[in-house]
Amino acid sequence: MKEIFEAINSVFQFVMPIADFLWDFPTNFGWYGAIPVLGNLSFAVILLIGSGIFFTIKTGFIQITHFKESLRILTRQRTAETGITPLAAFFLSSAMRVGPGNILGVTGAISVGGPGALFWMWVSAFFGMATAYMEATLAQIFKEKKDDEFVGGLPFYGKKIMGNRAWVGVVLSAIFILYAMFCLPAQAFNVFSSVGSIAEVVTGNTYGRTSVLYYIIAVVLVVGTSMFAFGGIKKITKATDKMVPVMAVIYCLTVLMIAAFNFRTIPFFFAAVFQGAFTPEAIFGGFFGTALAQGVKRGLMSNEAGQGTITMSAAASNAEHPCEQGCVQTLGVFLDTMIICTLSGFIVVMAQLWNNPPLWEEIHGQKLPLYLSSITSLMPGTGADSIVTLLISLCYGLFAYTCVIGFIIFAEIAANRISKKKSFINFIRILGALVFIPFGVLSVLAGLELDNLWYISDLGNIIIVYCNLPILFFGAKYAFRATKHYRAKKGEPFTSRVVGISCEFWDERAQHLREEGLETKK
Repeated sequence: MKEIFEAINSVFQFVMPIADFLWDFPTNFGWYGAIPVLGNLSFAVILLIGSGIFFTIKTGFIQITHFKESLRILTRQRTAETGITPLAAFFLSSAMRVGPGNILGVTGAISVGGPGALFWMWVSAFFGMATAYMEATLAQIFKEKKDDEFVGGLPFYGKKIMGNRAWVGVVLSAIFILYAMFCLPAQAFNVFSSVGSIAEVVTGNTYGRTSVLYYIIAVVLVVGTSMFAFGGIKKITKATDKMVPVMAVIYCLTVLMIAAFNFRTIPFFFAAVFQGAFTPEAIFGGFFGTALAQGVKRGLMSNEAGQGTITMSAAASNAEHPCEQGCVQTLGVFLDTMIICTLSGFIVVMAQLWNNPPLWEEIHGQKLPLYLSSITSLMPGTGADSIVTLLISLCYGLFAYTCVIGFIIFAEIAANRISKKKSFINFIRILGALVFIPFGVLSVLAGLELDNLWYISDLGNIIIVYCNLPILFFGAKYAFRATKHYRAKKGEPFTSRVVGISCEFWDERAQHLREEGLETKK
């Protein structure tokens, strides 16, 4: 068994350098890297942040002007016979956005770029909210009805925007499905790590990967994931409706408790973040561009604005206007970066472990150990240490598990662009729950970490970015027209006439509303 895993790991050795090259291009060329500030920013980062700035201006700063409107839509009590409610779609998207990267990504950004990286994460998130609005609005415009559900997202609006070419949708679906499947083993590993940590805190014992506990975790993970995977979108949203608020609240309260123990260092936190954004300390390289590049890159990787990977949940919503879900999705970026990532950064910055050179040198390149060491250094050394470790481990496990079920259901939604046949959809479910999850489980039990295989997620991310952003620009005019119609609020139903391209579902909905109106008059 071990030989098989090692062989698989070696097969994917080529992935890591390709992923790094594409994410870092052209900073990996000396002539470009020598350019002040700009030389630290890769083309992907410039494209993502530039898109956010452009969409922010063109939509009239929609993330500010419609912030209260977004909250109103999110909190409005309503049911959905077809599809899911905007709130359920928000929780489903948050299940993917709020993941282990909210801890590891932030920790990594600060360890390389210093506290100032957090400031640039805020900046990227602010503009990323507009990008999230655009892709969610397009997902709604071009969604399709399937029985009592809605399917849509990047493969669907990509097909329509690019000349209604079926092969475009098929290719985009295939790319996302492969990306989602290869992300599952890493998330399975994170679930094992968190549950193992919880067990160690509760029992006081250390458990190896060949222990009975790990085999129990393996069975529960495979069975539990399969039950959700074969339950469909609505069953999964019932779970995410409960898990997302719980993990967000527990995590926020835990960090706030730590902050209460260290309230005297709160002024230092804000001073370090704002000063480090423009004048980082020498230990972090001392270059302004380093903090900026790390903050923007990690911020965008955390909230996924512009990647098109969250658009499937936006399409699943039974919104009354396409722009409604666009507004709601801006709140997803806000929750992910402005709240969750900020709290993670709070821990790392307040701990100031870089002032302990021997310890910093030992762990600054290891994200999770650095984060956990930061927590330990901030606690008073009492029984509270165990409680905090338990709560953080629980949140980390929930972050990872919601990503697991999110990847599978999003892959299922994307697969509908290839075929809506039940047999094909079940094949995708089997692939995720009964092939890739068990693959991750077996690699854990074998004592291996498939580093090279996990780099596929990085490669998948950058490929999807380069697919999604050009399509967003090609289709931007439709989202802008929809936004103008939404702002006018004349009470006219949204139809194809508003955007100038066929939107079958919205035309059918408008016709249904007209017929209902005539029946009411009679």
